[in-house]
Amino acid sequence: QIPKDPVQRWLRELAALSQQLQQVHPNVLAKILKQRTLYQNEEIVVIDKPYGLPVHGGPGIKNCIADVLPILAKMLENMKAEPLHLCHRLDKETTGVMVLARSKEAAEKIRLLFKTRQVEKIYWAVVLGDPDPVEGVVEIPIVEKEVKSHQSHYKMTLAPNYRLCPEDGKVMKIRKNRNAESAVTRYRRLATASACSLLELQPITGVKHQIRVHLAYGLGCPILGDHKYSHWSKLAPQKLPELTLRRLKLVQSKARHLPLHLHAHRLCLPLGQPLDFVCKPPLFFQKTLRKLELDIPKD
Repeated sequence: QIPKDPVQRWLRELAALSQQLQQVHPNVLAKILKQRTLYQNEEIVVIDKPYGLPVHGGPGIKNCIADVLPILAKMLENMKAEPLHLCHRLDKETTGVMVLARSKEAAEKIRLLFKTRQVEKIYWAVVLGDPDPVEGVVEIPIVEKEVKSHQSHYKMTLAPNYRLCPEDGKVMKIRKNRNAESAVTRYRRLATASACSLLELQPITGVKHQIRVHLAYGLGCPILGDHKYSHWSKLAPQKLPELTLRRLKLVQSKARHLPLHLHAHRLCLPLGQPLDFVCKPPLFFQKTLRKLELDIPKD
């Protein structure tokens, strides 16, 4: 039953995004990933990771990328192929360029490139508001903390090394949190409209949820559809500006269906010669850009 009304149809599409790939048979999932292969050589396979598909399994997760790597390897090569290996991770809700290795040795080599920050990663995100300044670097350590609320949960948050002195308003250094990891994200604004912006992001470090935390708490511009990092103390649907809701043809009560608009757009891997992979944002992301009148920059 497909609704005739385009607004209802859009809402149905959004609501179904996370569920779709959890319902399919692992063989079907492997086939989908095969169709989304961007590049392969004797060492690596590069895929365009779909929305709502976790990299690793866990409670309540029926399908994940790790589980179908043996099937995918056979589909790409032959029945005797050894399983593919994970080299890095993307959040379940993040889409875009992802590298898999054909052997343990290749995987270790690529993991080392990620660890030693030799891989250039460029993300695109639609965020609420407009960052000030419009480009710069967020360099604030991040730590995981338990949030005590009616439903206790864990969240990454900022652990700055500086704060303002209450007496004279001057910046003073404070003692470093022992558990905090240093985190650096470069950002620049590509477009702004409808109370939102399209940002290009380059994480220099690779801390869990780094981009999401730096944008929400460091710049005050949470990613559209990031219901986890829109409030500190609660897990609640994101509150959207009136203009944004109007352009997206949504009411606030349906904002919970909005998916996270974070996309791994480009990845440059120095394997022998530098390999450069670019991946278009998924359809829902492109539709949002059109609705919000955010112009995609021409590469």
